[in-house]
Amino acid sequence: MKFDLAVTVREQAGKGIARQLRRSGKIPAVLYGQGECVLLTVNPDELVKILKAQAGSTVLISLTVDGAKTKAARTALLRDYQVDPITGGVLHAYLFEVSMDKPIRVKVPVHIVGGIPIGVKEGGVLHNNTRELHIECLPAAMPDQIDVDASSLGISQGIHLKDVARREGIRFLDDEDLMIVSVAAPISDAKLEALLTGGAGAAAEPEVAAKGKEAGEGGEPAKAGAAAAAGDAKGGDKKAAGKDAPKAEKKEAEKKK
Repeated sequence: MKFDLAVTVREQAGKGIARQLRRSGKIPAVLYGQGECVLLTVNPDELVKILKAQAGSTVLISLTVDGAKTKAARTALLRDYQVDPITGGVLHAYLFEVSMDKPIRVKVPVHIVGGIPIGVKEGGVLHNNTRELHIECLPAAMPDQIDVDASSLGISQGIHLKDVARREGIRFLDDEDLMIVSVAAPISDAKLEALLTGGAGAAAEPEVAAKGKEAGEGGEPAKAGAAAAAGDAKGGDKKAAGKDAPKAEKKEAEKKK
């Protein structure tokens, strides 16, 4: 996939210049690579067309550079861009110039093809373990995506990078044992319930222990209070007995007279 993009060289840089460009309907951009760095002005609508194509860094862009001191026609990749978090508009773009006769290293998205895997039909769960692959190739041989057929995968099976069909002119840079896509066994209802309730049971124990502790702590003061009340009652009886003793002695003395 290839796009055409017209850009204009700008001499000035800085935040103030960038704001002026955006107010005028343009955005700042930078073209680097091949030993130089060129400041550019870009029409954001044209850049959005490239982004909407979901090509990202895997699309070749034919640049027509207005005001270029050397080459007016160049080929580049869209390496990165900044987006306004509120409006979603593109604020800045970074373009990387490439040479058509020199290999480049890029990240290419993985695309799962072949329909629903056998294991998924049997209740398994599909996992896209790797969503991008690092490759090296000439710009003209760069693919938009790497297709991986997962239709034959059963439960507990997967496809590694070494299982992916090789394409002429493309070299994979990731580990050969890298898992690309797999189908995992489903979790049974009993196991799922055990996982969900296991934590709740463990959390309930401290609460029960705490309640028991509170009951014990509350019980001891109650016993102490009862004992104190009983002691007070006995003490009251003794006081009452002591108070009546002089009267009894006085009556006994009168009888003797």
